[in-house]
Amino acid sequence: MSITVTATVNSTIESVWIAWVTPEHIKNWNHASNDWHTTVAEVDLKVGGKFFSRMEAKDGSYGFDFTGIFSKVIDRQLIEYAMEDGRKVSITFKSSGGSTQVTETFDAEEENSIEVQQMGWQSILNNFAKYAESLK
Repeated sequence: MSITVTATVNSTIESVWIAWVTPEHIKNWNHASNDWHTTVAEVDLKVGGKFFSRMEAKDGSYGFDFTGIFSKVIDRQLIEYAMEDGRKVSITFKSSGGSTQVTETFDAEEENSIEVQQMGWQSILNNFAKYAESLK
């Protein structure tokens, strides 16, 4: 089963793209709640390239690595990748005037409910939108 989350970012597609793919930016928005953060982000944005993010609770109680390999990259339009467990993710970027719609579709996992997964990914995407808009 696939899950889709979306957000409209009040910023240009160029700015949105840079905020999405640049490690220093990723560390500022890649968390579902304010008690989490991304301590390390690495991106080799090309087909066959890898990405790595280390996500941790700020109190140090838990952390995990989020990794994958890019399977398709179209500048300022599309990123597709496979996570380490084989699940697929597709992210589209669509410009409309001065705003950009970002849509992520990902394969669900079996450990957490669909609702929990959708809420978590939507929270991260909402944090991204807020951060990207602050870069204007």
